[in-house]
Amino acid sequence: WLISRQRYWGCPIPIIHCPSCGTVTVPKSNLPVKLPINIIGSNNNIEVLSKNEDWLKVKCPKCGSNASRESDTMDTFMCSSWYYLRFADNSNRNSPFDYSKIKDWLPVNQYVGGIEHAILHLLYSRFITKVLHNQKLIPVDEPFEKLLTQGMVQGITYRNSKTKRYVDNKDVIDKNNPVDPNSGERLEVFYEKMSKSKFNGVDPAQVIDIYGADTARMFILFKAPPEKDLEWSDSDVEGQYRFLQRIFRLTTEYIETKEKSSQTTTKPEYTKTITKPLSENEKKLRRTIHIAIQEINKDLVDIQLNTAISELMKLTNSLVTLMFDVRESIAEEGLSTLLIMLAPFAPHIAEELWSLLGNSESVHIQQWPKVDKIATQADTVEIVIQIKGKVRGKLEVPASLEKSRLQEIALNSEVAKKWLNGQKPSRIIVVPGKLVNLVP
Repeated sequence: WLISRQRYWGCPIPIIHCPSCGTVTVPKSNLPVKLPINIIGSNNNIEVLSKNEDWLKVKCPKCGSNASRESDTMDTFMCSSWYYLRFADNSNRNSPFDYSKIKDWLPVNQYVGGIEHAILHLLYSRFITKVLHNQKLIPVDEPFEKLLTQGMVQGITYRNSKTKRYVDNKDVIDKNNPVDPNSGERLEVFYEKMSKSKFNGVDPAQVIDIYGADTARMFILFKAPPEKDLEWSDSDVEGQYRFLQRIFRLTTEYIETKEKSSQTTTKPEYTKTITKPLSENEKKLRRTIHIAIQEINKDLVDIQLNTAISELMKLTNSLVTLMFDVRESIAEEGLSTLLIMLAPFAPHIAEELWSLLGNSESVHIQQWPKVDKIATQADTVEIVIQIKGKVRGKLEVPASLEKSRLQEIALNSEVAKKWLNGQKPSRIIVVPGKLVNLVP
């Protein structure tokens, strides 16, 4: 495993070569060894350290005779492979880090990196951590608890199949019938990792100018799980733009309805009081709200951000359908919950809408919504009836129905009568809340 490189940039290796003493380490009092400032050459052609005589010549710290510094430098991964240790104690002027600080902060909870990082940087980091742990310099023997190797962003790519030459997307006039602008030959069309050499990149600034930064974020997070490759699609970007517009319209409509309600002399049902039992729509909306909190909590822990956004969409749909048929306190609970959970994904619009609701403090410092377990429980559940190994029908039954009663209802159902045709089942399998399997 080689760490040395024959180039100027990089951390100098603290070794001195003496004709008499051989390889000698630089004394601690002379550390760190600093790179020379008087270098020769351009940015792309800097002289190697072995040619810098003023910096290279030095006295041997053991015998005092003429000696020379090590002219190789460490590869940059030597620095990047322990920066997480320095982060834990970055103000320490006496040592790289303090043992107690590492004990408090390490290991890192989550490592996120591309496939190249997962193979190289992760390997180097683990190696250095284990060496330091073996030397009893740190209390941990693994630097990271969890690994996420994110996928690549792929763009639509055009290539001449004969010449293998890539064609710039901007030069393809007819996307439905792409041809080489020079030869007129039909082009191959496929998705490939975005790259300047393949002319298939998308300028983020253009997307942000048209749709805003929140839309760009939402598209990237929703399009694919983080560990999968993402195929860029303008139509999908527009889909996320429309979703955010829907939330904006929902919020402004709620504000307008609330203002109209406050101006009426006789208060309608749209009120904050909760002195009477919840209506069916109120139960349904509260169940959707708290199932969304429950599922998004799981998704954030598992870094399944695309399914978290999907839950936000489900909650939005329920609010659009039910919000104006419930009392104000429940509507406000639903809309506030939506905006707080939207904030990590679309921070700008969430902040704007939160402010429009009359809140003075930022949405980003609000307490994360808590799950009401009682609200997530449905009064009724849908039970599947299986006969002869196939689904033959479904029944809506009370969620608290006992196993024996569920079996009785299933046997007396029209579905069972039709498919059993008077035959008594030899076996009945009941899974409460899910299914009844009748085996003839």
